[in-house]
Amino acid sequence: MAEILLEVSGLKVAYGGIKAVKGVSFEVRAGELVSLIGANGAGKTTTLKAVTGLQPVLEGDIRFLGKSIKGQGAWNLAKQGLVMVPEGRGTFTRMTITENLQMGAYVRSDEAEIRADIDKVFGIFPRLKERKDQLAGTMSGGEQQMLAMGRALMARPRVLLLDEPSMGLSPIMVDKIFEVVHDIHSQGVTVLLVEQNASRALALANRGYVMESGVVTMSGKGNELLADPKVRAAYLGE
Repeated sequence: MAEILLEVSGLKVAYGGIKAVKGVSFEVRAGELVSLIGANGAGKTTTLKAVTGLQPVLEGDIRFLGKSIKGQGAWNLAKQGLVMVPEGRGTFTRMTITENLQMGAYVRSDEAEIRADIDKVFGIFPRLKERKDQLAGTMSGGEQQMLAMGRALMARPRVLLLDEPSMGLSPIMVDKIFEVVHDIHSQGVTVLLVEQNASRALALANRGYVMESGVVTMSGKGNELLADPKVRAAYLGE
């Protein structure tokens, strides 16, 4: 089996006295696309924030590339190759598209390869190339999502974490975003995809985990979860 790149064990996270994540465990192996699905409030985003050092961990451990990273800051984790595209995109609105992509490579110093990687991102997202000098804040939500994903790729992630990439987008743009997620994964990038859109997320996934009220209640191959009657009843309206 492929190497485990990211392993979360018994993760507990609390806001004040309220436990939002109650002992979650999962793993992501090299080359996989793993989907973490669940309804709004299930604890998915909190889990990602804890993994990436943006939220303190109450209990449990997080291991990346075989070493515990619990308590490390997001900056240090990005340098190691654990890179997140946050919910809400978080683009630098007063910078151009090109400047945003350059910021994604901030921890790198290989200028020639950075330029080559910008060209690669423009190959994945032709719309960004067309508007490379446009301010990010003047773009649509879908275009900003593309930019946020492109900026994350500029860090050359070992594991790319995507938090609700389809949220708030038009149906056409949702199709485009999931198409791009598939393309990125097919190019060899390991992906952890957190999504409310269970059908689309599981259709792409090698494996999936279902979160409810801060715990993982089901796990398995993506296609098996997609066909499971409980999952279909809870998340697909069937």
